[in-house]
Amino acid sequence: MERRGGAAGGEVCMCQTVLPAHASHRGELGAGQLLKWMDAAACLAAEKHAGVSCVTVSMDDIQFEEAARVGQIITIKAKVNRAFNTSMEVGIKVTVQDILTNVEKIVSVAYATYVAKPVGAGKIALEPVKLLSTEDHLEHALAIERRRIRLGYEQVFQNLMQESNKEDTFEEEDAVSTDVTHVQSIELVQPPHANHHGNTFGGQIMAWMETVASISASRLCRSYPVLKSVNMFKFWGPSVVGDRLVFNAIVNNAFQNSVEVGVRVEAYNCEEWIKDQARHINSAFLIFNTVNDKGELLTFPRIKPTTKDGMRRYHGAIARRRIRLARKCMLSTKEDKPSDPWERSNQAYVSYSNVAALTQLAAKSGWEITSTLDHIKIWTHEEGDVLSLKVEMQVKIPSHLAFSLLSDFTFRQQWDKHFITCEVLQALNEDEKIYYVMSPPMTGHKPRDFVILVSLRQPCQPSEPYIVAVKSVTLTSMPPSPERCRSEILCAGFQIYGDSNSSCTVCYFNQVTSGVMPYLAANLTGSSKSIEDTALECIKFLELKGSKY
Repeated sequence: MERRGGAAGGEVCMCQTVLPAHASHRGELGAGQLLKWMDAAACLAAEKHAGVSCVTVSMDDIQFEEAARVGQIITIKAKVNRAFNTSMEVGIKVTVQDILTNVEKIVSVAYATYVAKPVGAGKIALEPVKLLSTEDHLEHALAIERRRIRLGYEQVFQNLMQESNKEDTFEEEDAVSTDVTHVQSIELVQPPHANHHGNTFGGQIMAWMETVASISASRLCRSYPVLKSVNMFKFWGPSVVGDRLVFNAIVNNAFQNSVEVGVRVEAYNCEEWIKDQARHINSAFLIFNTVNDKGELLTFPRIKPTTKDGMRRYHGAIARRRIRLARKCMLSTKEDKPSDPWERSNQAYVSYSNVAALTQLAAKSGWEITSTLDHIKIWTHEEGDVLSLKVEMQVKIPSHLAFSLLSDFTFRQQWDKHFITCEVLQALNEDEKIYYVMSPPMTGHKPRDFVILVSLRQPCQPSEPYIVAVKSVTLTSMPPSPERCRSEILCAGFQIYGDSNSSCTVCYFNQVTSGVMPYLAANLTGSSKSIEDTALECIKFLELKGSKY
């Protein structure tokens, strides 16, 4: 397998002026045109890293936050975040700038997956991305988490479909038949639509899909719909110059102020066209809303599925909406927000936010050392009203053993006096567990308890750390008790780096919340050594247990 890429670095910037030809009747940049630009920029970034032609595999959920108008400047920055053997993740950031005011706003942030197009019958193994900045390291680490979400999406969706099918959510009264929203359109792939290998540009297909989806939505709302988000474009196979592409779009479900349109794309060459043998090359689900002249959201009429397949799509839209709302909630997490509910629809995104929060905390600049002992260093980080703690410990056992011991929180009370009890509430899989923790009372206060999610990640490369990420979650089966004070952990956990075959560096992080502050306040003011004492106990525990393996 030939190894390619890495020499030039996969980063490009595209600037475009929004012209009348790019705009809708409102004078706003058409979503289809923007998708073409986004795909082109991302593909160029992928090819810059790989050194060969690349093709689009998928584009993750896309949210459009701002509209761009005629005369404004669109800037698209695309960069390869991580290479996975033969595929790579490309991050895409779109901004719009007003020439007169110089105000710049974010339009969208998206992630796409590309593969290097094999030369002949051989495969191309991609070189790792060269990480030059703190942001590079952060996105490189989070790319593996986003990949886990992509790979696990189908299972989450099927679980939610089973729940949705049990619910009687369909109301037939005054509903509009979905049949009136069906749209079919055909396109002939010509040379301007394809790259120099003759493969149709993914962005061109996405633009065509947006057009037919918009027409479908307009037949329901009797207005001009605006694309607000896309539920992952996924390319199942290629199409080439000369293919006939048939697009079928239909409204799957309508919600209060939004509607989901499903689009299926099938390709035919001349021989397949005569025999009616279609190739399914793409599917996507596009979400639209519509506004009046004042910019106020309009309400969509309810829809009525008329077939068994229509009912399946109706319930599928409900499941996808639950996942979409969970994702939006996770990615817009605020520090004063209560702990996330643990539900089927959001488990992947809660886990992602758990690992992402710890990774981002560890990557922050501006850590200041406050204490140094043998084998222990304590750092603090202040950002506004937020105080974070970092404890660095040198431990004489291999990193994989330290990870194994620290990842089992039932061991925690053996070295951490802040844990009186710790029991497993849910063992979801090898990497995700939920624990119930009780901590001792402070003077004049009730005992504190926590419900925490512990997410475990092993390194994909030797230079990466083992991760034990911790955050509070809400379980309906474990409500707060009046006898205890339910406390929150916003972001905490361990990163473990291997120093040699027999030693490692263990870094503990905690973004201090009101629930944790009472246990740290005395130490931070210098009247107590509880942090150092706990760190020493942790080292002793790890080295004692590690010596028995």
